[in-house]
Amino acid sequence: MKNIKLLGLPLILLIFITSCSSVSVLSDYDQKADFNGYKTYAFYKTGIDKAQISDLDKKRILRAIETEMSSRGFVKSEKPDLLVSIFTKEQERVDVYNNNYGWGGAWGWGYNPWAWGPGFGWGGTSVSASTQGSLYIDLIDNNTNELVWQGKGVGTLSNTKNIAKKEERIREFVSQILEQYPPNAVAMK
Repeated sequence: MKNIKLLGLPLILLIFITSCSSVSVLSDYDQKADFNGYKTYAFYKTGIDKAQISDLDKKRILRAIETEMSSRGFVKSEKPDLLVSIFTKEQERVDVYNNNYGWGGAWGWGYNPWAWGPGFGWGGTSVSASTQGSLYIDLIDNNTNELVWQGKGVGTLSNTKNIAKKEERIREFVSQILEQYPPNAVAMK
């Protein structure tokens, strides 16, 4: 039993560390869309303006999308095949950890078979707060004005003052979301 408790703490720490750095990604698409026909894109300003994040973070996201689209052979155009829009959500997340490992007892008079010896141990409760963020990237067919692909990334956003780390995290979100595009290539993996 003691070995299980000793293994539990490192396992909890490993899960916590990996959950902070990973992005959970989902995507959905129109099965009738011909994704091979899309070669150009432009940003859908109306949709992007509705995203409830700072203009600086919007710029960071759009730059990351430009990089990813370019790496997939897409060209930015005045007459695009696809319109790219974004949508964001955020939610405060509070985690409470109870670390009540150890042993103990009590001093006193009388008979109690469950209380014996001096009491000591280690443990306690720790609380951490973080922001859980969702980034949606929508690809809209410019000819039909219909959504043909949507990617969603969910992960923990660090409330950091370090701009370089913030930009790196945004690039990670965008890269992992767009890794799911085009859907036919993902289905063949």
